[in-house]
Amino acid sequence: MLDLFTIFTKGGIVLWCFRSTNQLFGPSVNALIKSVILQERSGVYDHDGLSLQYRLDNEFELVFVVAFQKILQLAYVDKFLSDAHLEFRDKYKNELCVDGRTYGEFDFGADFRRILERAEKWGRLQASVPKAMRSYEDSAKSKKTVASMIERRGEEKPASAGSKKSVKIVEKKGKSSPEQQEDADDAAGRGAGADEDMILENRKKFAEKMAGKGKKLEKQKSPKSPNQQTQQKAGKQMRVWDLGGNTKDLPNLDRSKDRPEDVRSDFSPNDQIIGSMRGGIRDLDVESDSDEHSEEEEDDEETEEERKQQPAGGGRGGMFAMFRGLVGAKNLSRDDMQPALEKLREHLIAKNVATDIAQQLCESVAVKLEGRVIGTFDTIAATVKGTLTEALVQILSPKRRVDILRDCLEAKRAGRPFVMSFCGVNGVGKSTNLAKICFWLIENNLSVLIAACDTFRAGAVEQLRTHMRHLNALHPPERHGGRSMVQLYEKGYGKDAAGIAMEAIRHAHESGIDVVLIDTAGRMQDNEPLMRALAKLIKVNEPDLVLFVGEALVGNEAVDQLVKFNQALADYSSSERPHIIDGIVLTKFDTIDDKVGAAISMTYITGQPIVFVGTGQTYTDLKALNAKAVVHALMK
Repeated sequence: MLDLFTIFTKGGIVLWCFRSTNQLFGPSVNALIKSVILQERSGVYDHDGLSLQYRLDNEFELVFVVAFQKILQLAYVDKFLSDAHLEFRDKYKNELCVDGRTYGEFDFGADFRRILERAEKWGRLQASVPKAMRSYEDSAKSKKTVASMIERRGEEKPASAGSKKSVKIVEKKGKSSPEQQEDADDAAGRGAGADEDMILENRKKFAEKMAGKGKKLEKQKSPKSPNQQTQQKAGKQMRVWDLGGNTKDLPNLDRSKDRPEDVRSDFSPNDQIIGSMRGGIRDLDVESDSDEHSEEEEDDEETEEERKQQPAGGGRGGMFAMFRGLVGAKNLSRDDMQPALEKLREHLIAKNVATDIAQQLCESVAVKLEGRVIGTFDTIAATVKGTLTEALVQILSPKRRVDILRDCLEAKRAGRPFVMSFCGVNGVGKSTNLAKICFWLIENNLSVLIAACDTFRAGAVEQLRTHMRHLNALHPPERHGGRSMVQLYEKGYGKDAAGIAMEAIRHAHESGIDVVLIDTAGRMQDNEPLMRALAKLIKVNEPDLVLFVGEALVGNEAVDQLVKFNQALADYSSSERPHIIDGIVLTKFDTIDDKVGAAISMTYITGQPIVFVGTGQTYTDLKALNAKAVVHALMK
């Protein structure tokens, strides 16, 4: 039932391949490599009616790929990939370790059929055996009482079966039988080695703790200079607001006292500096509130994490065991990485990354690192964190060229307007950020026509008219040879949005306007009639760029919004190649501090870049996303 199974190296050399049909699988495998493997994703990938899964062997740099029809639900694929991976690696490990990398013939046909038959039999067996539901009496929760779940301070926990405490309790109760005494002696002998290691470890920690206290006492006894005495750590001070309501601040409330009379009455172009956004948009720099933690504290945490991962008998071996841990002679396994991955997953969720996305990211890191030999003096926690950081930077980096100014100039040379459409849920800031982008375009000497296609929300047209008046005041026609840089095309409320957009594009083409910005009504992703209307607008007008406007405040909701918007644009379009979302505008980015996980969630779902980031209330508060700065704030 498998259509394709192939084994190839990370360099692209096919070692073995099985095909059940004459179908061309090259485009599907290339799409898997480009969209999943290179982007370090995990899970099932669908392409052209096929479902593809893969498994990596990082030790020998191999990739195992299996493909089957999308309509089939094969439960044995994971087991088959794992068994085939282990069988092929163990059988040809000597040929794969050749330094020259000159691969010969691999006769894997008989092994493949045997592994596939065994996996299919296991799948049928799993499907035929119904899983019985466990009763409440069989669960561990039923054996707990309320008293056992209450932990009182100073109360000792019950000892385990093999410890010395259990032996002492038996001895205190009185004379026991010879069989009980022998069992107690065996338990004490089994726990003696572990307890000796634990005692040595506790003594070492106590010595380090006492040494640290001694240093603190020396610092306290040393005389402080006058500057050090004045620089004492102060508590949290009450913030004093500019308009705090104090009566002594009332004279300062009148902001127009020192301004000229001609500026106080109405909006004037002198209120704002002209030309502050000419050219490219500045990159966004994100500052993390947790930057106060030093690198030494991070190293201490990683060292503590490694100490916890060591087995109970890890203290034996002396200096040779220490050198074995330094030279990296052990391949990384999933069990070794699990504590670090779990900690990073919780950290990502705390930084507003969607739960499913955080789980998939950690899974992709585990797949990439499993079987790899870590370098000298590298810890598991540092290796996992570094790999995840590289993956996040790669996710946020654009996969294609994003240069709106260049595209607008090319469309202008072709004698047509460049059309951008904005869509999103209610209240995310579509109209406000449309005005910011409009200001950026006219700063670069491009005329703009705003199409008021939000014919549903009351006040939507008036809001755009106000933005148009302010933008024209900032760039009056006198500065541009009598040409009005911003115009508004409106037809009122209750009209067909797709028809208004079509008329606006035709008007821009006839008037020689460079760019058309289509403002659509906000709609929830579950509203089918409005989603059909949006798909109709995009299908009829074919904009050059479809931008999804989303908030930086959302976590899991961002995933649901993007998935359903993309799915609706694909399902409700009559075209064979429907036009879906091309980019993302992330608003309210100045309200989240270092909880920037929504950027990861949105980009991971669609693979489309974040084109603009809104960071304030003025027209100049529009920036480009700096991937490294965002990931740095996310991982702190």
